[in-house]
Amino acid sequence: MPPLKSVKVLDQLRERIGYLHYSIRTEEVYVHWVRAFIRFHGLRHPATMGGVEVEAFLSWLANKRSVAASTHKQALSALLFFYRKVLGTDLPWMTEIGMPRTKRRLPVVLSPDEVARILCLLDSEHRLFAQLLYGTGMRINEGLQLRVKDIDFGCGTIIVREGKGGKDRAVMLPQRLAPGLRDQLARARVLWQADQAAGRGGVSMPDALERKYPRAGASWTWFWVFPQDTHSTDPRSVKRSKVETSVPL
Repeated sequence: MPPLKSVKVLDQLRERIGYLHYSIRTEEVYVHWVRAFIRFHGLRHPATMGGVEVEAFLSWLANKRSVAASTHKQALSALLFFYRKVLGTDLPWMTEIGMPRTKRRLPVVLSPDEVARILCLLDSEHRLFAQLLYGTGMRINEGLQLRVKDIDFGCGTIIVREGKGGKDRAVMLPQRLAPGLRDQLARARVLWQADQAAGRGGVSMPDALERKYPRAGASWTWFWVFPQDTHSTDPRSVKRSKVETSVPL
């Protein structure tokens, strides 16, 4: 690992996560748990703490906060990453910390009639978005991050970029949703044209594509399929850009 340039602990964590190309959501989660760990121990520097303090924090989460096993694992993963990748510590106590046992539960599956009744309560793009998730099996974030170029009406496919595990995959485009998606693209194009008229910088681009293709972020093909009508700041830059919409499912 290259030496860290940041001075503050949480900035070092962000720097290392960026170097390893972890997603922005992983960064947010790991920063949250490391910050909570530091505050739990009275703002002590993590380098002065070890396995005893980590176990005390995890015990507090499990016994006092009654967090789920998945949340417990998430916090543990964040702390282990921080000690190994940021502080460069790899001590025996790391392998001795027990992982919480996850209980297997039967999933709650809605009947087709229940799904239809839920969809009837939604309007316009919200209904289309829910139908798209239901018809393709996409996750919410995968649907929100769809770009215009990812929809191929001719082949009847949708390309899901950087899904679970950072992998791409193709899913079938339900033909009954094609007209609705075309209408949604028409609405999105109105927002894109307004950005162009106002001289906006465009949308955020993955990795180094913004430097390699400086004008691609302002192109129609890279625009979001489900954009919100306001702008937000890219969390990894100071650029104002369109972001995926927050659909209230």
